[in-house]
Amino acid sequence: MTPQKVLCLSRGASVAALAEQLRAQDWLVLSADDLGEAQRTLSKEHVLVGLLCLWECAPLELDRVEQCLRELPLEWVGLVPAEALTSPDLCRLLLDHVFDHHTHPVDWQGLSVTLRHALCRAELRRRAAHLQCDVKRTGMGMAGHSPAMNRLRQQIRKVAATDAPVLIGGESGSGKELTAQAIHQSSRRAEQPFVAVNCGAIAPTLIQSELFGHERGAFTGATAARQGLIEAANGGTVFLDEIADLPLELQTNLLRFLQEHTIQRVGATRCLGVDVRVIAASHVDLSQAVAAGRFREDLFYRLNVLPIVVPSLRERTADIPILAQHFLHQCLQQGHSRRVAGFSVEARAALLAHTWPGNVRELANRVQRAVVMSEQRLISPADLGLDTPCAPAAVGLDAARLQAEREAIALTLGRMAHNVTRAARELGVSRMTLYRLMDKHGLQARAD
Repeated sequence: MTPQKVLCLSRGASVAALAEQLRAQDWLVLSADDLGEAQRTLSKEHVLVGLLCLWECAPLELDRVEQCLRELPLEWVGLVPAEALTSPDLCRLLLDHVFDHHTHPVDWQGLSVTLRHALCRAELRRRAAHLQCDVKRTGMGMAGHSPAMNRLRQQIRKVAATDAPVLIGGESGSGKELTAQAIHQSSRRAEQPFVAVNCGAIAPTLIQSELFGHERGAFTGATAARQGLIEAANGGTVFLDEIADLPLELQTNLLRFLQEHTIQRVGATRCLGVDVRVIAASHVDLSQAVAAGRFREDLFYRLNVLPIVVPSLRERTADIPILAQHFLHQCLQQGHSRRVAGFSVEARAALLAHTWPGNVRELANRVQRAVVMSEQRLISPADLGLDTPCAPAAVGLDAARLQAEREAIALTLGRMAHNVTRAARELGVSRMTLYRLMDKHGLQARAD
């Protein structure tokens, strides 16, 4: 059997005896005394698991060790003196950064078993990271494969093939900017700038200058000419979010730009030609805003050439577990916690029971808060700020079996980036059987 590699971080003590014992358990020990030496080793060797050997627990020493653990992307196992576990600082370090720990005297066989468990977990993390890349590559950066999301992706592919204006509708937090980015990245303009403008976040007195730019001396404080956001997007895409908040007088300027493909900087005497695709979005119904006199009718029709509506999270509940796992993975990648491992059964039930008025943005925020605040390895409903759902009414065995079957298929498809062949292998069924089950439960295959 080929020995597995383990990086031993040992502060100021020889690891020769430890290396000999682990070698007998089929481990190849690579040693390092500090962060720099460990990083040099990892640049040359493929290592997934580390062994932290601590011989002293002074606060300054623990600070240095914690810096090493933050910088080294390994699954760590600790080896510490038993009496050192009375130190609150050491206990916190182990809870936050270490998969498991052993104490002296060492049970070498038990330590080897723990290291192998840590190695399996590291492999799982690497696999999850690869699946995240699959989601970005095959899912247009949008997690989830519910029928509603598959329809959205089909619409994105169609509108990305043209340069006509797109008007994106949908509730706040549903992912309108992400949809605009997917359109841009799927279009011929993907290598050019994508400039996002929140029309509701710019002061009315500044928005004309921000959008169209200004010349030197155009107004008090304009000490130099400045390019506007639309001009900055030349060759690419400008995304006008919350377009309904654009003042009526600016709507006229935007309409002229859409008709003539030219802009005029504030204080300028000539127009500039620009090649920019416009994608606009609003959480309000623009047709109602037109009827109320708050939005120009001619601008509405200019923008509403290719309308797309992003589904709310309530319309894609099958994606909630996949999205929650996606945001959890993001938080862990950003180093928010090393303690959290996943969601409890109660937390998953609470996620599915919640109505999500804030949509995907609310889900992302709740998961991030839970990762930071959780004291346990599994996130609870309380960590998410959600109530524990009441026990559901009794259902028949057949209904429960159907529900469990649908959830298992949906989750596996999500983990496999909707690759039916890999999902079928994971579920232990043939591709044809999986297609039949997907049709039975209303789960659609991703359109290629």
